[in-house]
Amino acid sequence: MPTTLLDRIGLLVTNEPSYGSPPLGEIRDAALVAGDDGRIAWVGRSADAPAADTRMDAGGRCVLPGFVDSHTHLVFAGDRAEEFAARMAGQPYEAGGIRTTVAATRAATVDQLSSTLARLLAEMRRQGTTTVEIKSGYGLTVRDEQRALALAERFTPETTYLGAHLVPDEFADRPEAYVDLVTSDMLDACAPHAAWIDVFCERGAFDADASRAVLEAGMARGLRPRVHANQLGPGPGVRLAVEMGAASADHCTYLTGEDVDALAGSDTVATLLPGVEFSTRHPYPDARRLLDAGAAVALATDCNPGSCFTSSMPFCIALAVREMGMTPAEAVWSATVGGARALRRDDVGRLAPGAGADLAVLDAPSYVHLAYRPGVPLVTDVWLRGRHFGAAPRDLTESGDQPG
Repeated sequence: MPTTLLDRIGLLVTNEPSYGSPPLGEIRDAALVAGDDGRIAWVGRSADAPAADTRMDAGGRCVLPGFVDSHTHLVFAGDRAEEFAARMAGQPYEAGGIRTTVAATRAATVDQLSSTLARLLAEMRRQGTTTVEIKSGYGLTVRDEQRALALAERFTPETTYLGAHLVPDEFADRPEAYVDLVTSDMLDACAPHAAWIDVFCERGAFDADASRAVLEAGMARGLRPRVHANQLGPGPGVRLAVEMGAASADHCTYLTGEDVDALAGSDTVATLLPGVEFSTRHPYPDARRLLDAGAAVALATDCNPGSCFTSSMPFCIALAVREMGMTPAEAVWSATVGGARALRRDDVGRLAPGAGADLAVLDAPSYVHLAYRPGVPLVTDVWLRGRHFGAAPRDLTESGDQPG
């Protein structure tokens, strides 16, 4: 792969304050060089840019790190549009709706699941997402959970075993037996394909004791913990996540003062999923409260067919700014570095030497436009490990061949 200079960047977000204006390390009239190893080799002022094999002209546009979507459920089949319509007519969201997707996913072929997954990942990339986490959780049998993770690992190293998503119908009268399955034969089949262990610690799903047992079993197999916590109401999920040293507590919609203090005093990231509240009409999480307390916050889509069928990180950024008390800079940080922290990664979510050359080019002069112009497809180009994707505007490439 040749080295590539992306020049004449109007505003470059590095997420490294030492490189530019805080809090996002902004550099105006900037440039960057992607090395032949797919990593950032240099960032700085355009006037100081070194030579490279290929030069591309950003035409004064804003460039920022590719979005890091640290919470998705992309391996599924079926459609729950009627459920969404019912919610919009006043029916409340309940965790039990997952069963509809479980039935469809179990009946689907691997080719059908792969086709849907590939389509959604391409949809995400077009909107600037370059790193994605993918959970299982719609199979709930040994066979179906294993094949979901085996499929997901073809596309990302950030795979999460979520056998403890819901107690399936066949175990409705024996929930303890299902927890035993999740922590034994199902875990044995899934652990080789997973990096993470997750549990839906929520009323209607798994209580604190069962959730702890699931996490401990996964951790004993080398899987790192994360937790679905406090989505449908106050509960033990957030404090369990902190107790277990989880990388993230996800949802965090209903928090007590004790929950906020626990997150602020730990390295567990509060991953907020505003698309869920948009789709379920639950109250939005109070990001301002978490940020002011000193907690680390990430934004993610929770893309799934039931409670939030959006793949758009820009949409989630706009919601976070409008509904959750975040500034545009805080929302962009949470959608990039915040997501990277929720995955315990330091090679994504920032544009500095040594990091992956994963970036998004906006047809706008500033990242503020992500919230200022909601719903507008502003991402024109995406680079993934130095490889260029997207139909570039005519003036993006000034000379040389486009990589990729």
